[in-house]
Amino acid sequence: MASTEPGYERLRNPVDLVEQIAHRSDWSCDRASDDELTMVVAGSWTEYHVSLNWREDLETLHIACAFEFKVPDARIMEIYRLVGQINEQLWLGHFDVWRQEGLIMYSHGLMLNGTLATTGQCDALLKAALEACERYFQAFQYVVWAGKQSREALVSSMFETEGQA
Repeated sequence: MASTEPGYERLRNPVDLVEQIAHRSDWSCDRASDDELTMVVAGSWTEYHVSLNWREDLETLHIACAFEFKVPDARIMEIYRLVGQINEQLWLGHFDVWRQEGLIMYSHGLMLNGTLATTGQCDALLKAALEACERYFQAFQYVVWAGKQSREALVSSMFETEGQA
């Protein structure tokens, strides 16, 4: 069945739809299997490694958006505090620390419950993940590299500037 959105076909496997979006956005992507897609997306602060997995049994499209971030032992507890404070602010998804891999990861799932994914839903899923990572990246930087307390780092990341200097 065709979508009302021009240029996109409505597909049963939402990974196919996300792959179309990735190609149109000129994002580097790799299809590991029918149910898995990985991409690299350039952000303002770093590159984000995005992985999407379709679980047909759960009817859920899962997104994980990670960035490399080595946390020194002396700052790990403050990073955990920051993750908890950030997660309290998020309406969608959550952040995790993957210490051994040296990653900070945003994770979220889109439950479809018997319906087909739309371009709008997949775009929103990608947008939520990338915006969360972009918004809070500097808070992680402030804690690790500037030695700030988690609350102070979070407040600084909530500050929004208008325009560019």
